[in-house]
Amino acid sequence: MTEAPSASQVRVNRDRLWRTLMELKEIGGYADEATGLRGVRRLSLTDEDAQARRRVVAWMEEAGLQVRVDRIGNVYGSRAGSDPSLPCVLMGSHIDTVATGGAFDGTLGVLGGIEVIRTLNEHNVATRRTIEVGFFTEEEGVRFGTDMLGSAVTSGRLTLGYAFALADDHGATVAEELVRIGFDGDAHERRPVPYAYIECHIEQGPILAAAGVDIGIVTGVQSISWQRLDLRGEAAHAGTTPIEHRADAGLAAAIVIVEVRRMCDSGDFGRLRGTIGKFALQPSQTNVIPASASLTIDLRNPDDDAMTAAEAHLQAFIDTLPDRCGVTGTLHRMAKTAVVPFDVDVQKLLGDTADDLGLGYVATMSGAGHDAQEIAAICPTAMVFVAGEHGGISHTPREYSTPTACGNGIDVLANAIIRLANQ
Repeated sequence: MTEAPSASQVRVNRDRLWRTLMELKEIGGYADEATGLRGVRRLSLTDEDAQARRRVVAWMEEAGLQVRVDRIGNVYGSRAGSDPSLPCVLMGSHIDTVATGGAFDGTLGVLGGIEVIRTLNEHNVATRRTIEVGFFTEEEGVRFGTDMLGSAVTSGRLTLGYAFALADDHGATVAEELVRIGFDGDAHERRPVPYAYIECHIEQGPILAAAGVDIGIVTGVQSISWQRLDLRGEAAHAGTTPIEHRADAGLAAAIVIVEVRRMCDSGDFGRLRGTIGKFALQPSQTNVIPASASLTIDLRNPDDDAMTAAEAHLQAFIDTLPDRCGVTGTLHRMAKTAVVPFDVDVQKLLGDTADDLGLGYVATMSGAGHDAQEIAAICPTAMVFVAGEHGGISHTPREYSTPTACGNGIDVLANAIIRLANQ
């Protein structure tokens, strides 16, 4: 092998990268009635996820990577460096999707990482440090209710026992499903600490497109709070029960939903964003007053203190529901992460790399959660964002980043990884 060329000399094979993205999106592909487009439904540890995992592992092995699977199902492919005593450089993301997903969320970082390895092999690029590509289990949190699950376990924020016990809506646990699909690995879930980690991901927002650039250097991830609210009222006949005698759980849910939006609009809690993603009434009959309601509340905030104030206000508001409408409410924590700043030196390296490649970029904080925020707890970490079309829309089949934008993002990833792997 030869000495690594300078960063500006390395370009990945964009056509091959695009082909792998388009091939993987067919695993779990479905016809989306709402958009008329073909979407991706590949929830974690389902049969579709298992098929996609096997395809990605095959690509890793074809690229010469040594593959291992840990006990939470995280998968890593390793390309040896010349000095095995040095900690590795890690890149990656996830391949699970939401129920109405697109082709790029998470997968760009994983398949782009494999493309980086192919490019290094084809150019006979040697590195001092081992380079690894990984993908993490249940990043989306859609099936088992806790996002960034695999990366949170490997970084130590969540225990393996906690993760194993999580169950989906049908009662299937993480532990059972890992065994069922054959990804209950034997490697320890607390992976060796990397020298650095870089994740390339689509932006999932409009900032890069508005700035007219393909690349974002991510400064950190905002605080995220997931809670489930269970409301308990009393079922009664819709026609014979006077309004003033009702304990209507549906009404209470509507009051809470409106209050969450009012909190966001008020400015009292900084740049708060609130979303009610799931909402169910029981007994769910046309002529019966709802006895219970369950809804999820997703809060995001770039300021930890403002998030704390928002959560306290929400709890106080729910405590007023018995007086307002005769309904009691209980909040159950699903997930909570504080603001995570990324490493300034890795950010600078990414910016310098983009400059060398002649690519304009902006610095931005991520509104979405990512595996990088978990890995940041154990090693220097940063992210490269890639611009999306249609205002950066994501978590929908309309999600789309151009081949050029994807290629530019992975070029930045490749050259930054080379620099880190030779430090």
